[in-house]
Amino acid sequence: MFGRDPKPVQDPWTCQSSPDPDTGASSVIAEEGVKRGLKNRHLSMMALAGIIGPGLLVGSGGALSSGGPASLLIGFSIVGMIAWSIMQSLGEITTLYPGGGAFISLAERFVDKAFAVSVGWSYWFIWVCVLANEYNVISSICVFWSDKVPLWGYFLIFWFVFLAFQMLGVEAFGEAEFWLAWIKLLGLTAYFIFSIFYASGGLIGQDEALGFRYWRDPGPWNMNGFRGVAQVFVFCSTFYAGVESVAVAATECKNPGVAVPQAIRQVFFRIIFIYMGSAFFFGLSCPANADGLINGGSRALQSPMTIAIQNAGWEGGVQLINTFIFLTVLSAVNSSIYIGSRTILYLAKSGGAPRFLSYTNRRGVPVYAIILTNLVGSISQMNNSVGGAAAYSYIVNLSGVSTFLVWASISFIHIRFRNAWKIQGRSLSELPFKSLWYPWIAYFGLAANIFLALVQGWTTLSPFEAGLFVDAYILLPLFGIIFVIFKLVNKTHYWRLAEIDLVSGRRRDLDKMGREQVLDDEAGYASKKPASWKRMWKDL
Repeated sequence: MFGRDPKPVQDPWTCQSSPDPDTGASSVIAEEGVKRGLKNRHLSMMALAGIIGPGLLVGSGGALSSGGPASLLIGFSIVGMIAWSIMQSLGEITTLYPGGGAFISLAERFVDKAFAVSVGWSYWFIWVCVLANEYNVISSICVFWSDKVPLWGYFLIFWFVFLAFQMLGVEAFGEAEFWLAWIKLLGLTAYFIFSIFYASGGLIGQDEALGFRYWRDPGPWNMNGFRGVAQVFVFCSTFYAGVESVAVAATECKNPGVAVPQAIRQVFFRIIFIYMGSAFFFGLSCPANADGLINGGSRALQSPMTIAIQNAGWEGGVQLINTFIFLTVLSAVNSSIYIGSRTILYLAKSGGAPRFLSYTNRRGVPVYAIILTNLVGSISQMNNSVGGAAAYSYIVNLSGVSTFLVWASISFIHIRFRNAWKIQGRSLSELPFKSLWYPWIAYFGLAANIFLALVQGWTTLSPFEAGLFVDAYILLPLFGIIFVIFKLVNKTHYWRLAEIDLVSGRRRDLDKMGREQVLDDEAGYASKKPASWKRMWKDL
């Protein structure tokens, strides 16, 4: 149909057939239909700064107002530890099984197909919620710049622009994310430096040092106590959502055996520098009781960055922050469509979604999955009826509880994998990437996420608010309903540990080349393993 038939070659990691790279449809994986077009540097920058957008830069203002600077630090720290535990679990299993579907296919392999469908739809729901919020933000920023075009008009413009860009293929996505991630890292670094000068009294025209003034007034908890801490957890789960997305992108990475372990390790630096750095410097430079955090005239005006710059005497700084947030939204929308479309693609491939969504063109682009994901993002237009702040609150609650459910599922999958590995008599030396502190870290991730999923909406109980209560907890029973209905209709099987397939889809290069040689080649090690600080410096 498209000229000469491509010569089949084998994927070096899973031994799946794929077209010859010389045919123009290079590295299209026959089973998944997607293309291995992401380079190691693309995946590395996605791990460091991918997905980060107005959720962190703007949404942290609501978290700071709800709980104060101490709650912000506590929330980011605890959820950061949970996120790191999830990445350790994910790194171990996805490095060994780098095939399509990431943890969705792994849930089917190690637990039950019905469980995989529940996890997949929950994960897709995270990204359509994030996408809706990002469309809301980018349209609001443009209205702030010029209200000659209505908000829905800007939404339609961006909707078609991002749809067209996604059709270019994974190489364009990866390259755009690489450079936008650099912009985000440089922008946050500049703000951190500004905060240090501001706190130490080093700005031009500054009369006295700011110090930790806002920790004393309005105080570390902003007079909200533990209730404020609990509210911050929901915000933080939304901010951290996406750290696990490297597993989804690994399917389209040219060298997953090298790129995935490296990206997993780099998530630690993302947690420390971006999330903990933002929590500390936002609380240091912006008062938690600032009226602009809740009642700002635009999305940018609700950012702690904007308020800090204005308090420092630079009124025109709002335009600078608007521009920075606009650039981060480009990345967030781009990534949300990509991850959401790949998630629904894998569900369709495995029978968990309508089959037509599994279609991919010759370039490896899942056309219908992209259109559906982008189309559902139009719920951002509820902003026109309920207001931007209310719309943002609803979306944060929904995506937050979905994140806890998906993360708990990843920990559970890891526990099932390790138990099956042991029962079937396999050695840990066969694993190309081993999770630190197993089993404690996996059980910690499972327990912490279940606990937070259950308590994240307790503030809606007193005083009881029916709408917010439903918004906070509706996805918990929905997860179970999807599982039960799919299991009853399709009569799926819950795998016993001895029945779990540990062979198919596994990296065959480990068997062919020799495990030790492969591990040394991937990590770039010589015959002697480098010291920990050298490996950390290499990652940095």
